Amino acid sequence: MKKKKQVVTEEPAEMIPSEEENEAPIKAKRSKPDAGGEEEVVYHPVKLSRNDLYRPPTAEELNQLKEAESLFHCSLLKMQMEELLKEVALSERRKQQIDSFVQTVTKLLQTVPDSPEVEVSDLSWLSSAVKVPFLLVPKITKGKFHMAPPASIDLIGSYPLGICTKPHVMVDLAVTIPADVLHPKDVVNQRYPRKRALYLAGLAQHLTSSSEIGTMRYSCLHGNRLRPVLLLTPPDKNSSSFTVRVHACPPPGFFKPSRLHPERNNIRTEWYTGLQTSHSEISEPPTPHYNSSVLGDLLPRAHLQFLSAVSSQCSAFADGVALLKVWLRQRELNQGTGCFNGFLTSMLLAYLLTTHRISNTMTAYQLLRNSLNFLASTDLTVNGISLARDPDSTAPSLAEFHNAFQVVFVDPSGHLNMCADMTACTYKQLQHEASVSMQFWDNPTVDGFHSLLMTPKPMIRTSDHVFQLCELVKLQSSCKKLNLLSELMDHSGNYVHTALPFILTLLQRGLDQRIHLLTHSLSPDPEWSVECEAPKYKAQPPLSFGLLLRPELAASVLERGPPADSPKAAAFRQLWGPRSELRRFQDGAITEAVLWDGESMCQKRLVPKQIITHLLQLHADIPESCVRYVGAMVDDVIKSGSEVPSTGEEESLVVVQSYDDLSRKLWRLEGLPLSVTAVQGAHPALRYTQVFPPQPLKTDYSFFDKEKTCRSLVPKEDKPCPAYITPITVICHMEGSGKWPHDRLAIRHIRAAFHIQLGELLRKHHKYTCRPCPTHLDVWKDGLAFRIQVAYHREPQVLRESVNPDGLLVVRDNEEAQALEMATVHKPLLTSTLHGLQQQHPCFGAVCRLAKRWLGAQLFSDDITEDTADLLVASLFLQPAPFTPPGSPQVGFLRFLHLLSSFDWRNNPLVVNLNNQLTAADYTEIKNSFMASRESLPVMFIATPKDTKLSMWTRRAPSVQMLQRVMTVAAESLKVLEQQLMDGSQLQDVKVAMRPPLEVYDVVIHLNPKQVPLLSQAVDPPAVTFSRGVTTGSATQSGGSLPVIDYNPVSLYLAELREAFGDLALFFCDPYGGTVITVLWKPKAFVPVPFKTSQVSARSVEVTGDEASTVPNVEAVLEDFRTMGKGLVKSVEARTEKWAF
Repeated sequence: MKKKKQVVTEEPAEMIPSEEENEAPIKAKRSKPDAGGEEEVVYHPVKLSRNDLYRPPTAEELNQLKEAESLFHCSLLKMQMEELLKEVALSERRKQQIDSFVQTVTKLLQTVPDSPEVEVSDLSWLSSAVKVPFLLVPKITKGKFHMAPPASIDLIGSYPLGICTKPHVMVDLAVTIPADVLHPKDVVNQRYPRKRALYLAGLAQHLTSSSEIGTMRYSCLHGNRLRPVLLLTPPDKNSSSFTVRVHACPPPGFFKPSRLHPERNNIRTEWYTGLQTSHSEISEPPTPHYNSSVLGDLLPRAHLQFLSAVSSQCSAFADGVALLKVWLRQRELNQGTGCFNGFLTSMLLAYLLTTHRISNTMTAYQLLRNSLNFLASTDLTVNGISLARDPDSTAPSLAEFHNAFQVVFVDPSGHLNMCADMTACTYKQLQHEASVSMQFWDNPTVDGFHSLLMTPKPMIRTSDHVFQLCELVKLQSSCKKLNLLSELMDHSGNYVHTALPFILTLLQRGLDQRIHLLTHSLSPDPEWSVECEAPKYKAQPPLSFGLLLRPELAASVLERGPPADSPKAAAFRQLWGPRSELRRFQDGAITEAVLWDGESMCQKRLVPKQIITHLLQLHADIPESCVRYVGAMVDDVIKSGSEVPSTGEEESLVVVQSYDDLSRKLWRLEGLPLSVTAVQGAHPALRYTQVFPPQPLKTDYSFFDKEKTCRSLVPKEDKPCPAYITPITVICHMEGSGKWPHDRLAIRHIRAAFHIQLGELLRKHHKYTCRPCPTHLDVWKDGLAFRIQVAYHREPQVLRESVNPDGLLVVRDNEEAQALEMATVHKPLLTSTLHGLQQQHPCFGAVCRLAKRWLGAQLFSDDITEDTADLLVASLFLQPAPFTPPGSPQVGFLRFLHLLSSFDWRNNPLVVNLNNQLTAADYTEIKNSFMASRESLPVMFIATPKDTKLSMWTRRAPSVQMLQRVMTVAAESLKVLEQQLMDGSQLQDVKVAMRPPLEVYDVVIHLNPKQVPLLSQAVDPPAVTFSRGVTTGSATQSGGSLPVIDYNPVSLYLAELREAFGDLALFFCDPYGGTVITVLWKPKAFVPVPFKTSQVSARSVEVTGDEASTVPNVEAVLEDFRTMGKGLVKSVEARTEKWAF
């Protein structure tokens, strides 16, 4: 829902209108201002007297303040609620338009001409321009029909009750079919529904000639094809602002409700199938759905009277309904077949009021909370509820309703189940959403209003996996296979809704413990023009199903069943068919079991797909080609490995295990002058979030020249750039001691000595190849390169201390000390914390990898750094409101894009509550200190428990302009991706969101792919790859010669460009195999500056009169790009459409 700016008109006592702009404020009078002038009124603040300003609050104001304090977390929530209610309420102007249009329509409908009586199947009286809104299957039914003016025309539904809300304003008009058109036996064999459709067609034919009606279309009430309606819009510019929905109804009490009991039959098998049967009426199958759709037409006026009586006693009723409708709308539960519509919403509140679960004096917010609490705690699929006080003797019992329907909520008459079309899965989804919402309302650290009422929850962003049934016509054969003839008769041939509950039950049984929740999309109400035939059942969009997974069980490849001799074994075999086999387990048990395929984690994640396709094929005759599984389509961009594809979990585990081994060996080293106090990993690969984790390599010696003195392998000139070897940073803290010097240079020398000593001990004891440097020690172990940095805990403090000329010690913070502290304290701590988060949520690492792959592909990885991206993703798992934590990489990635694009970075800090260390009071303090010093803080502010004031991770980047750009591209990527994933007819692949738009850049530098070492990681890797000096196959080695570590010509070239021309331009590159570097000129760099001999590099001199000034020499700069990148740069493309030399 979009918030619009609203003009808030204050009480006349506070503000008064003034005719002229410049008039001085006049003293307020306590009288209504004249509504005389038509021109817009301008309000000015009033100067109140001192007594007025400091007047004590009235009793009502005190009441409101107390209420805001006790009911809402804060008064802000109360104001937000009020603002939202204003937003969805109908304006007076809109109501006047509706009233006048309804009057027009009523007058027109009263003049419907009579027509002669004909057989029901004879349509000769209808003009060919209007079709009957009904699928006539079977073709013929008995009965006579003629057109006649309606017996009465009444407003029904939400509009007369005053609970109609925007954005989709529907006004319901009930047109009563005269009694002589109908016959009491018309309930049988669809006679009444067909006459009803004919009557609507007659009304449509009469209205086509009128110019006072805009567009006319047919639709169905909540997708029920037996209850077509006529949609009318006004002819003028208001045509899109509201719709009048015309229902044709029988006269009240025309059919006996007892004939429409859920256990009675009203559709005869012989008539429906056209085959002679020996069924007597008693043995015919019951038709509860058909009966309830006829009953539904008899009762709307009674429901209106009931609701108006209840709502008149509760002042906040309309507002409570409006809030609940907004909540349902954000969850896509309020429209379509079997939805929880506005009518049910009002009936639910009426039920809670009549059973005294809520009182008439409650506020709208309390009504919302109590309704959600009731939904969360009451299961209508087991214990139905009824509004009937004293039903008559023919009314069905709740048990009879439960036999016929999945969800039971009985209306005040006691005869109609208002939830007849709802599936148990939809109600379970409603329950789940309500309980999740209640948890978030009660959590003071969550902005409940924003996350529960303002955040949309489309299925693709809510469910961990989604799949679609594409060719719905295949469900006809499912009905045959599942033997559903009587159900198909009951649903009047609608095979989609007949098969759906059975398919849901089947999937629920098969997925069982692997999922928390199974949801499905609600088929939208079909709409078609009055000139067209009613659309076929298969003409609706694909059915989508959502799975909310239990991460710990969803990926298990083994389905262990009951023991072979147990009575349940037969049912297990019947469910799984040929996949079930007897297996013997290590505990000696012999049981039925099903084994699914999957070696790597990314294959195991798709075990639910195998289960679903197998069950649908086996039991419902739905071939695998009709199932479109959208669980892991985006994961392809982070896949590697040729034999067994993997998204990095296994590789990360290998790195972590090798590091753990190295860490143990460092702890046990003997012979060091000081002992090791801590070994900490400080690299994304050690927290499972490196986009492509380092893989153990075995070097091919023939590819390199050997350098004798330091046993190194040097790349040959004519060969492609060798494979890139990532140094995995490890911080090794040494104990404190009085022997450590207090001079920065001396500390460095001692650190270098430690690196040499550590290297010698590792070589001596463990045969590792080591190369010590002043700043670090490289260790080659298991085909991986570890970069050990010795740290001394007081060094940052020493760097901050200096002695001034007077001999006093001055402590001053500086960049160098901050960088050292970041590398040796904060990064290791973040790595170990996020490693813990990965243990809790198995897909955390994969979400980080996807997010960073997207940032890299869109050329943003220098602005949103690895650590920032990891923290953003962590926030999705730690504060998932209004969702549950992501259970698959894809859904986490979509939420990451949503967070990036929709978070209000200007006015809010993003709090990442690692290890749950922050309390509600800390949140408030962070928010307050953020607001107090907003201007001096980074534009993207991320607070963590150890860093609540500064946001050190985002201090350097992104800038305002870059963050704006990231938000725009993220919003666009999200829109495109969700469309790609949900719409199977799209021609492009999902990687389209990973391909950056290059037209915004001024210069594009194309690189030679031969010299890009990470080429294989590109989003679209080339077909031809280069040999990179690595042998595949056998075990990796720890000894031997050391290859060149951390050698990537692209990043070195990029660093040189930034150093030389950083004042002129910004440079961007995809670090994962990107073959272009893009350049954006800085506008300020091209302003002429006065000539100085010290500043003439890459500048040309322009002389005007007696003044010399210099401007950048673009041609020379482009030539320098080529020269600096000789051998690496293939070409430099200047995009001169946007700028000229």
